[in-house]
Amino acid sequence: MTETKHRVRSHIEANPGVHFNAVSRELDIATGQTQYHVRRLIKNGVLRRLEVCGRTHYFPAGYSEREQAAIALLRRETTREVVVLLLDDETDQPAELAESIGVARSTVEWHLSNLIEYDLAEKVHEGRSVSVRLTEPNLLGDLLVEIDPSLPDRLVDRFSRLVDSLLDQ
Repeated sequence: MTETKHRVRSHIEANPGVHFNAVSRELDIATGQTQYHVRRLIKNGVLRRLEVCGRTHYFPAGYSEREQAAIALLRRETTREVVVLLLDDETDQPAELAESIGVARSTVEWHLSNLIEYDLAEKVHEGRSVSVRLTEPNLLGDLLVEIDPSLPDRLVDRFSRLVDSLLDQ
């Protein structure tokens, strides 16, 4: 295995769910080199890829598709905050989640819809009231400890929050 391929593999193993640009940027290698090595590692069954919310995330072999989706979503700062609030039983109401986090309800609904799409959460309708329940609290709790959003992921979330706040005014 070449040194560059080994670095790509090691980086993805150490950062499951990392997206393509982060691999190139953090290893300081050309995009073409990253593409070549990632394709080869996927072809050899060493890596897996999953597109979540318009971003392709890379994982070492061994993670289920549900785990991969959970990791990709938890790399988003706002999704993490929603999950933490739900795990802590702070609230299960979308409007209260939005208020606790300090974002628009539509933003919380978007993050919830992603969790629901991958069967990690569900909405429970009781009369006119809607609450949210995590379907995989143990999995999400374990992964929260393992996964930390990268700086670019945090910046994207914070930019989204800024736009939300400007639209609310």
